[in-house]
Amino acid sequence: MNTTKTNNTNLRRQVPLARVRNIGIAAHIDAGKTTLTERILFFAHAIHRSGDVHHGDTTMDYDPIERLKGITIAAAAISCAWPPEPEDRDDRVPAFETHRINIIDTPGHVDFTAEVERSMRVLDGAIAVFSGVEGVQPQSERVWRQATRYAVPRLAFINKMDRMGADFDRVLAEMREKLGANAQPVLIPIGRESDLRGQIDVIHRRAIVYDLAADQKGHTFSVGELPESERERAAAAYRALVETIADLDEDIADAFLAEREIEATRLKAAIRRQTIANRFVPVIGGSAFKYIGVQALLDSVLDYLPGPDDLPPAHGTEPDTSEDILVRPEDDAPLRALVFKLSTDEAMRRRVFVRVYSGTLRPGDSVLNAVTGRRERVSRVSEIRADKETALPAIFAGDIAVVGGLKEVATGHTLCSESEPVLLEAPVFPTPVVSMAIEPETREDQERLGFVLQRLAEDDPTFRVSTNPETGQTLIAGMGELHLDVIRQRMLETFKVSTRAGAPEIAYRETVTVRASGEGRHIKQSGGGHGQYGHVYVEVAPGERGSGLVVNDKVVGGAIPRQFIGAVRKGILDAAQSGGLGGYPVVDLSVDIVDGSSHKVDSSDLAFQIAGSLAFRDAVTKAKPVLLEPIMSVECTTPPDYQGDVVGDLNRRRGIVCEIGAKAGIAVIGAEVPLVEMFGYANAIRSLSKGRAEYSMQPARFEIVPAELATRLLAKR
Repeated sequence: MNTTKTNNTNLRRQVPLARVRNIGIAAHIDAGKTTLTERILFFAHAIHRSGDVHHGDTTMDYDPIERLKGITIAAAAISCAWPPEPEDRDDRVPAFETHRINIIDTPGHVDFTAEVERSMRVLDGAIAVFSGVEGVQPQSERVWRQATRYAVPRLAFINKMDRMGADFDRVLAEMREKLGANAQPVLIPIGRESDLRGQIDVIHRRAIVYDLAADQKGHTFSVGELPESERERAAAAYRALVETIADLDEDIADAFLAEREIEATRLKAAIRRQTIANRFVPVIGGSAFKYIGVQALLDSVLDYLPGPDDLPPAHGTEPDTSEDILVRPEDDAPLRALVFKLSTDEAMRRRVFVRVYSGTLRPGDSVLNAVTGRRERVSRVSEIRADKETALPAIFAGDIAVVGGLKEVATGHTLCSESEPVLLEAPVFPTPVVSMAIEPETREDQERLGFVLQRLAEDDPTFRVSTNPETGQTLIAGMGELHLDVIRQRMLETFKVSTRAGAPEIAYRETVTVRASGEGRHIKQSGGGHGQYGHVYVEVAPGERGSGLVVNDKVVGGAIPRQFIGAVRKGILDAAQSGGLGGYPVVDLSVDIVDGSSHKVDSSDLAFQIAGSLAFRDAVTKAKPVLLEPIMSVECTTPPDYQGDVVGDLNRRRGIVCEIGAKAGIAVIGAEVPLVEMFGYANAIRSLSKGRAEYSMQPARFEIVPAELATRLLAKR
C-alpha cells in the first residue's frame, strides 16, 4: 500500500493505485448511459434503490433541468467499490479484491459535447454504450473519435437487448464498419427482446442465466453449462476471439500456432494488454434496464480497463523552456493536477474538478497555477458523489476530486508545486455555431446578468458572451438551440435571472476563393519625436476546408527585421477576426508575409501590427471573399410510412440526402443540411410523422453560402 508523508503526518491512500479505475460512460443520447450508471451503483451498493430516467429520480441526473428534459446535460462524477466491501458481499459476488471505480457519466446530446471532451481528457478508460436497436448513431461516432483522440481504452456495452428489434450481431458489424473498431464479443446475450435471459461467457465457454423475477433485479443468477442451442455460437465466438488476439499478441500467437490449450487467465491477460494498447475492443451484450449483464460488465472493467499505473506517463511541458516532462502517477512526486471542469451553484459557490496525475494534495496546501503564475491556497478536497461532496484529508495520484478555495482558475489550468512547475495538456473545445441576443426582463435582472453570464462562460468553454458594438446588445453563443435554451433556463432556475431572447443567429465564416496580394502602409511623421513606420506585403491563397488560418514568414533579405515579424503576424490574426463582407471571422486560407520595408528609427511593433492588418484586409478584399455556413450531419429515424415526407422536407431545407437505410423496420435517413435551415426542425419532424419520427445532428463542416442567399444575408447586416 502506498503511503505519502506530508508535514510529519502519514497520509495513507485507502486503495492501492493498481486497484483504481477512472472510467467514463459515453454514448449517443438515449442509448442508456445514465440507466447503466444507476445499475452499476446499485450492484456496487453505492445506492440502495435504483432510479430510472423516465421517473426523474436517478442519482447522476440530479439537476432539475436534466430531470425535466429527461437527458444528461452536464458530466457527473461518482465513486463506488467493486466488488463491494467484504462485509457487504454475498456468495454471488466474484472473488476480486475490492477496486475503487471513479465514474463520469457524460451527456449524449451533441450540444453538450464539451462535457464529453473534458471528461475524456482525464479518463483512463471508457465504456461506450450502444443501443441494441439503433446501433451506431451519429453521436456514437463523435464520442468514439473523442476517445480515440485522447487514446482512451474502451469496452463496448451493447445495451437494450430486451427491446423489440434488438440485434447484437448487426450492432457489432456496425462498430467494425463505421468506427473501425477491432471488436470481438466476450459476453454474448442469450436470447433477445422479450426472451433475453442471460449471457454466453465466451472465454470460459459457459452460460450465465438470470432469474427474471421482478423482485430479483439481477441479483439471482446461475453459472453453468451452455444450453445445446448456444454451443455452436459460443464455439464460433471463441475461435474468432482467439484468432483476433493471436494476430495482436505474441504470447497467444505462440500457443495458437502450436495448437496448445489457452487458459482463461492467459487469454484474459492478453485481451487486457491489447485493450490498454487500443488495439482491441471487448464487447458485452445485455440490458441495463432489465439488470442483465451489469455485474459481468463491472468484472470486465477490472479485467480489461487500465488503472493509472498501467498507462504511459502523462506528458507535460516546463512553462519557461517548453521542455517535455514525463509525469508518473506517484504519490511522493511533485504535485501535478489538471483542472478539467468548473461548476457554480445557486449560492455562487464554485466547484473545481481536478484529476491528480502525481503527488498528493490536502487542505491547507499552497499550489501554483502554472498558467496564470499565481499561488493559491486549497481550503478543502472532497470526494464527488454527483451533487454531494465528502471531505477528505488528502487526494493522491490517480484521484478525481473536487477542490475548494481556488479563486482564479479555468478549465485546462494546471495546479502544481511551486518548486517544479509544469503545464499539462488542456482539452480542446469546438467553436460555438449558434448565437442569439438576450436582454434582462427587469432592472434587478440587469444588475445580476453580467456576473451570471461571466460565471456560466467560465464553467462552459463552448458558451461565449459578447456585446454587439453597434447595438449594445448582449450576445450569447453556443453549440445549438438546446444548449442556449438550457443556459437561459439555468439562469432562471438556478440564478433567478429572467431574460428575453431574440431569434438565434448563425456563426458564419468568411474565406477567399482566389490568390491575391495586398499591401499595408502605416507611416506617420512626427514634428520632432519618433514617428511610426510599418510597411508590409502579403499574399493570401485559399486553403482546405477546416484548415483554419495559417500564417507563413516568407520574407528574405531582412526587408522586415526579424523582431517585427511577430507584430505583423498579430496584426494579421487580429484582422482575421472580422472580415470585410459581414464582419465574420476569416478562415481556411494561408497568408504569406513576403516583403516590406522599415525605418531604423520610426519602426515599432505597433506600426508593423497595423501595417500587417491593413495588408491582410487589402489582400482579402481582392481575393473574391465568400461567406461560409455550418453544415450539419443529420440522421432521421422514422416509420417507413413517413419516409417520403421527411426526405421531401429535408430537400426543401437545402439538404442533401446521403443515405437511406433501415434498422429493425425503421427507416434511417442520413443527410447534410445547413444549420440555418434546421431551426425549429424538432416541431417540423414531429408534425410530419405524427410524433413518431426523431432526429439527431452534429457539426460536419463549413461550405460556401449560395450567392443569392449570401446577398440577402449581407443586406441585413
